[in-house]
Amino acid sequence: MTNTQVFEWSSVKKTSFDLKAYLSERRSQVEAALEQSITVVYPEILYESMRYSLLAGGKRLRPILCLACCELVGGTVEMAMPTACTLEMIHTFSLIHDDLPTMDNDDYRRGKLTNHKIYGENIAVLAGDALLAYAFEFLVLQTKGVAAQQLLQVVAKLAHAVAATGLVGGQVVDLQSEGLQNIDIETLNFIHAHKTGALLEASILSGAMLAKADNEILQKLSCYASYIGLAFQIVDDVLDVIGTQEELGKTPGKDQKAQKVTYPSLWGIEESKRKSQELVDLAKAELVDFGDKAQPLMAIADYITARTH
Repeated sequence: MTNTQVFEWSSVKKTSFDLKAYLSERRSQVEAALEQSITVVYPEILYESMRYSLLAGGKRLRPILCLACCELVGGTVEMAMPTACTLEMIHTFSLIHDDLPTMDNDDYRRGKLTNHKIYGENIAVLAGDALLAYAFEFLVLQTKGVAAQQLLQVVAKLAHAVAATGLVGGQVVDLQSEGLQNIDIETLNFIHAHKTGALLEASILSGAMLAKADNEILQKLSCYASYIGLAFQIVDDVLDVIGTQEELGKTPGKDQKAQKVTYPSLWGIEESKRKSQELVDLAKAELVDFGDKAQPLMAIADYITARTH
C-alpha cells in the first residue's frame, strides 16, 4: 500500500458477503451456547460473578473466528462450538483480571460496571480463576466428533496462548513498561503479540485444528492471525485516543493516563491508521487460495479497521 492511497477509516469495504448478517447469526449461536454453559449453584455469588462478565455481550470475535476457520477447512459449527465457548471464557477471565485496580483499574467494560465494582475485588479474582479452569474442563467434556489427537492439539494451543508464553507474559511486560518513555517498537510489538495476538491466533488455529487442517493451511492462517492481531491492537490504541465512552463501552484515554507507549504515541493517528490497513491487506492476501470459502475471514479483516468500538 502506498502513501498516496487513501484509507477510509469509517467505511467497510463493500463486498457481496453480508458480514453484518453473518456476525449476527454467529453471535446469536455463541450467546445461546454461553448461556447454557454455566449454571448458578452454590456458592451462588461465584457463579453469578462468572456469568455476569461472560454474558455481558461484546463482539464475540474470537469464538466467531474459531467457527469460521473450522468451517473453512471442512468442519462444522457443532464440533467447534465448545472450543468457541472456551475461548470466550478465557477472554473473559483475562478481562476481569485486566480491569482490577492492581492492573488497568477500569470501572467500565462493554458499557457496564466491571466485575470487581459489582462483586468486589476478591470475588472478581476468583471468578476469573474459575472461568479459566472451567474453560478447559468444558472444552474436553463437551467437544463431540473430534479425534483425541486434534483435541489435545487445541488444548495445548490454548494453554500456550494464556501462559507466560502468551497473554500473561504480555501483561507482565505491559505493566513493567508503564511510565517508561524509552519503550521501542519491538517491545510494544512483543506486548501486543502476546497480550492480544496470542489468543486471537489460538482462536483461528484451534478452529482449523479441530477439522484436521494440514501444516500448510495452519501456516497461512497463522500469518493471517498475526496480521489481524496487530491491526486489531493498533485500532484499539487509536480508538482509545479518539473514541468516546459511549462508543467504546469503557473509559477512553486510559493509555495516556497510565503513561503507556502506544502505536499512536509512536507513529501518530494517521500513520497508525495507514499501518493497520496495510496489515489487513497482508492478512487478506494469505486467504486468496481458499477462494469463496474465505469470505467471512476476508470481511472480518476489513471490519477490524472499520470498527468504532
